[in-house]
Amino acid sequence: MSATLKSVSEAGTSIWLDDLSRERMIPNGKSRNLATLIAEEYVVGVTTNPAIFSASISQSSLYSDDLKALAAQGHNVESIITELTTADVAQACDLFIPVYERSAGVDGRVSIEVDPRLARDTSTTVSQARELWAKVNRPNVLIKVPATVEGLPAIRTLIAEGISVNVTIIFSVERYKAVLDAFITGLEERHNKGLPVSDIHSVASFFVSRVDTEIDARLKSHSHSDAPSLLGKAAIANARLAYQHFEEVLSSQRWKKLESAGASIQRPLWASTGVKDPAYDPTQYVIDLVAPLTVNTMPEPTLIAVRDQGTYKGNTVVGHYETSLQVIDQLASIGIDINEVATKLENEGIDKFIKPWLELIAAVEAASRQ
Repeated sequence: MSATLKSVSEAGTSIWLDDLSRERMIPNGKSRNLATLIAEEYVVGVTTNPAIFSASISQSSLYSDDLKALAAQGHNVESIITELTTADVAQACDLFIPVYERSAGVDGRVSIEVDPRLARDTSTTVSQARELWAKVNRPNVLIKVPATVEGLPAIRTLIAEGISVNVTIIFSVERYKAVLDAFITGLEERHNKGLPVSDIHSVASFFVSRVDTEIDARLKSHSHSDAPSLLGKAAIANARLAYQHFEEVLSSQRWKKLESAGASIQRPLWASTGVKDPAYDPTQYVIDLVAPLTVNTMPEPTLIAVRDQGTYKGNTVVGHYETSLQVIDQLASIGIDINEVATKLENEGIDKFIKPWLELIAAVEAASRQ
């Protein structure tokens, strides 16, 4: 077992796998078995997204029989997809129950996302999140809801109803602040009604590598003399400043009141942690974002890179706030606004999930006719 993965975990950064398929839940499947990753690689949770399920269902024969049976029973295409994906998530949840129980509900979590086409639709997001929560029917599932402006009231409503949520597609500190506020407001509404808050857990998925990809492209075409020195620095600086706000909220009287009632804080989750630039250290979005009460969800190649190449450096977030702010300020001084970048990436992020979802719908529709 990896000393680096062990150290990262013990420092308070939970390791989750950003992938799920039936191939991972059978012996000798095409992908490394999930139970093995739990036992050997310190994996204590799983995240999924529309692109992951599109690839899983389209590329594996393990779904064929169920797909055909559901079609024969009269299910429409979207109902078939819901049945297939929720079955996978429920099975993964069952695999993680020992982790869930050992961590008192903090880890052992498996996420499933609402239809990405609903990212700008508050009421339908809430309705589908309720349906997925009931359909999976496991205490350790998290329902993924996008952190769009329209998603914020949905987050508050779902938390107030007792539904645990993974808030996704966060690119800016400002939006992260709004997400954490929506989470706390939902808990307050629930607590004020005399309802328990101790069984609700949440993570806020703050995307990392895509920030560098976008900003680096702008820097490489920039004429300012400072531009080259800023390459590859924006994403980690941005994430560290989000954690600074997390610490401020964690120590606030507002949060302390909920904590005394048994509430668990919404943890920052570092997402999009596979490097996009092959010139970069493949472990940097893990090793340089280690801090207590965080999650890092990794594609398997990143997990293996950390295991085999990563050098543990301790807490690499706290104590770096001033230098991180300097990076963001330097970018602003040469005309690169992190909030404008975040808005662009949010819109692109939604589209990047809608495209594979539509491809999955087309593939399932074609298969159901055979």
